[in-house]
Amino acid sequence: MSAPLELSLVIPVYNERDNLPVLVEEIDRALTARRGCYEIVAVDDGSTDGSLDVLKALKREHPEIHIVAFAANAGQTAAFAAGFGAARGRVVVTLDADLQNDPADIPGLLSELERSGAAAVAGYRVERRDSSWKRLQSRIANGVRNRLNRETIRDTGCSLKAFRVEALRALPLFNGMHRFLPTLVRMQGGRVTEVPVRHRPRRFGKTKYGMWNRVFRALVDALAVRWMQRRALRYRVREELP
Repeated sequence: MSAPLELSLVIPVYNERDNLPVLVEEIDRALTARRGCYEIVAVDDGSTDGSLDVLKALKREHPEIHIVAFAANAGQTAAFAAGFGAARGRVVVTLDADLQNDPADIPGLLSELERSGAAAVAGYRVERRDSSWKRLQSRIANGVRNRLNRETIRDTGCSLKAFRVEALRALPLFNGMHRFLPTLVRMQGGRVTEVPVRHRPRRFGKTKYGMWNRVFRALVDALAVRWMQRRALRYRVREELP
């Protein structure tokens, strides 16, 4: 079994061929001080645009890339789950492959995780670089999730987050759960803090989400999480005598 690393970046990839070389270069710049101590776990979610071939070519120059390739598209939560299972880092950072998350924000998330002692740090996007229609959809979806789950997470849709790996390994993951990772961490007794992160316009490719993904699925998935919250086991061990 490979030796553990300090940091794993888990990145779902679905038809992001043109973004990948730029993303790997930006990660390399952002984490220069941690070179040799991190890996990039890129999970190809059944891409049809040649993204997997690009990842394999990048790996020849960047041995820190660990590729997990799905046989068919399985969705973002499945990609995160596979990435978490493959990660060797003591800390896991999640981000999107579309370049709208800025890798330069990663050191700030890691600093907050260390400073706070929290189980997870969730980024929230400031100065969103999306259309007003897309921002409205996201605002509605975020409100639906927080209202149903009695949460206060500013930006549940932001993928840029940092976790202690032991907090992730205890999470129950089902389809649609990737937006609820901070809530699931709290259900397991972990503390979550938040930090502002940058947001950038999409340069290549097209968004994978529309009204169904953002709003209607937000309602369905939030109800599933609410069901889990109501039935979560809650107990404290007062004493144990072996």
